[in-house]
Amino acid sequence: MHFRHLGRSGLVVSEISFGNWLTHGSQVEEEAALACVKAALDVGITTFDTADVYAGTKAEAVLGRALEGQRRAGYELFTKVFWPTGPGRNDWGLSRKHILESIDGSLARLKTDYVDLYQAHRFDTATPLEETMLAFADIVRQGKALYIGVSEWTADQIRQGAALARELRVPFISSQPQYSMLWRVPEAQVIPASVEEGLGQIVWSPMAMGVLTGKYLPGQPPPAGSRATDPTGSRFIARFMKEDVLTRVQQLKPLAQEAGLTMAQLAVAWVLQNKAVSSAIIGASRPEQVRDTVKAAGVKLAPELLRRIDDALGPIIERNPALTETPDRGR
Repeated sequence: MHFRHLGRSGLVVSEISFGNWLTHGSQVEEEAALACVKAALDVGITTFDTADVYAGTKAEAVLGRALEGQRRAGYELFTKVFWPTGPGRNDWGLSRKHILESIDGSLARLKTDYVDLYQAHRFDTATPLEETMLAFADIVRQGKALYIGVSEWTADQIRQGAALARELRVPFISSQPQYSMLWRVPEAQVIPASVEEGLGQIVWSPMAMGVLTGKYLPGQPPPAGSRATDPTGSRFIARFMKEDVLTRVQQLKPLAQEAGLTMAQLAVAWVLQNKAVSSAIIGASRPEQVRDTVKAAGVKLAPELLRRIDDALGPIIERNPALTETPDRGR
């Protein structure tokens, strides 16, 4: 495993981190989930990412059980807050009430006294940013989180949050955007703003929901048991399940073979070529997937190969920065 600092902070994370969105507590039985976390630890992954909303809080609980007994100082544990975790009007968002209640729930499920990074899962249009940042600052001062970060915030929102974090003297160190060969939405605005403010990128879906593994073939039904056949996962992968996208992705196979990599390894190595990326989150339903994908750590891709990847994907690459979206919660 290779390691990088998370932004300009002193926190060191594994280049490849393990996340359990759409898997633990839902698609994957607990025994398999525990085996995947064990495999991640065995191959040197020290950074684990989850969220209170994943599988209706079950994913945090599974991860807490999986990490139980591990030396707490030996791994970095990240979670998030924003999306609904209950039926009440205050059960979601970034109000002081929801944040302070949610951190305690997350800590209980994760079986820990603190998380290394507590992230705003989206920007909250219904709550003053000052209220949100003060609540995060209080959590840091209470020792319940060591650092704070955000996920899918726009460049302007990141700058506003960073300004308040400086005033409050709270360590605001990370952004978690979707980022892959196919989804380059954060490159134009979010990543430059993050670099400017000292935030590292913890990128999610570097394999574009599995499409960049090459297992989805044009003109053929998706493999049984894959994300594209799952009622929840299929909603998220739909934007990539288009004939032109799947056809172009198949053109990456000879490039991966030339580089001596699997398609999954190539996809993860590609995002890690960006120096602004601190860690790439992978998920898995089987331990062998973890052991295979982790080989992307430390891989250097030649500039010519990067150019050929761009040529192969061409017009299907999504770059529109307006697609970093904020849900409108109203007032």
